[in-house]
Amino acid sequence: MIKKSFLSLLIISTLIVLTVGGYLSYQLYKHKYTTLDPKLKEVSGIEFDKRGNLWAINDGGDGPFLYQVDEKGKIAKRIEVTNAKNIDWEDMTQNEFGHFFLGDFGNNKNNRRWLTIYKIENPIDIKGDTTEAEIIKFTYKDLWDAPVTPDRKNFDLEAFVEYKHHLYLFTKNRTSPFDGKTNLYRIGNHADNYEAHFISSFETCTTAEKLCWITSSAMSPDRSKLALLDSTDLWLFDSWQGDDFFSGNVQKINLGIVTQKEAVTFYDNNTVVIADEEFKGIGRNVYVFKLDEQVLQKVELKTVDQ
Repeated sequence: MIKKSFLSLLIISTLIVLTVGGYLSYQLYKHKYTTLDPKLKEVSGIEFDKRGNLWAINDGGDGPFLYQVDEKGKIAKRIEVTNAKNIDWEDMTQNEFGHFFLGDFGNNKNNRRWLTIYKIENPIDIKGDTTEAEIIKFTYKDLWDAPVTPDRKNFDLEAFVEYKHHLYLFTKNRTSPFDGKTNLYRIGNHADNYEAHFISSFETCTTAEKLCWITSSAMSPDRSKLALLDSTDLWLFDSWQGDDFFSGNVQKINLGIVTQKEAVTFYDNNTVVIADEEFKGIGRNVYVFKLDEQVLQKVELKTVDQ
């Protein structure tokens, strides 16, 4: 959901942009593809179906709806997940068969003990405007260790992917003092109650936490690249070992001006699509990046102990 504190962040970032002659603003907006329908002002997840149709979900506050979006950003179809609630939907992913997973796992205050993921059929197979979901529940063992002190507040979640019949979760760090760790967990991809299994951590940055919160993730169609999104950068991982995505190579792309970037997906193995929420009239856009046309900055991979 849109946070009031984002206003001060946006003002600061705007001043930074002005000092460099608008270069960063151009870097982002030259990739703008379209503006989304006003009903998607809090877009939090996007995904393409197997026919190339773009689908989107809203953050908490909306109903349990999945929206198909046309090339002009208008809503072409709305599907209601009849046995679901949108408490805090934060991301969307799919498996190799095109089943969609909708993540109701936002946990801003780190006080939700059980989180939910809704698994629905491939949208191209949904004939009407409703569907029912398979319900996946999960928790974190360490979340039950009371109290969740400020230095342990790393149980918020806005990003996940499906990979080799499992779901992989990337936390949005809210620790104080901020330590920059994004934790990677694994759970199953079918209906059950799971305890998330910790795999490893990756340090994004240790300053200006609102700039390097992980807000979405995506897996390339060939399953060889992982993308993690924050407000300023797109992190790209490849050549990992097993299912530890933080064990391989990492590069990042500077995305330019700070906006509330909340959703990322791949259209194909070379094309990344990003969407941001609207805030004070800024955002609610879809941006398209060709990876082979970007300046990729190699990052020294630094995994950290939990």
